[in-house]
Amino acid sequence: MDTEHPPPGYSGSKEDHLRRLRRIEGQARGLQKMVEDDKYCIDILTQVSAMTSALQSVALGLLNDHLSHCVVEAARQGGSESDAKVKEAADAIARLVRS
Repeated sequence: MDTEHPPPGYSGSKEDHLRRLRRIEGQARGLQKMVEDDKYCIDILTQVSAMTSALQSVALGLLNDHLSHCVVEAARQGGSESDAKVKEAADAIARLVRS
């Protein structure tokens, strides 16, 4: 772990995030196999949609962890670190909304 930074906000739910990401990894392999096996386009798109939703769920969980841990802690400390964490979170939300 990086000694400069405190543990990440997702530390308490790390195993849950990893479990979800492993499931998504399996979905990606399944999609590759579907293409290799010349499966029907709509069936592949349905699986892409499911995988996209799963990734969005992970992203929202990580964002929630970040807001409730990292941003709250920075806000308690105040100052420029607080402002930086809020901007960082706002930028991350903007990226998620655009994707």
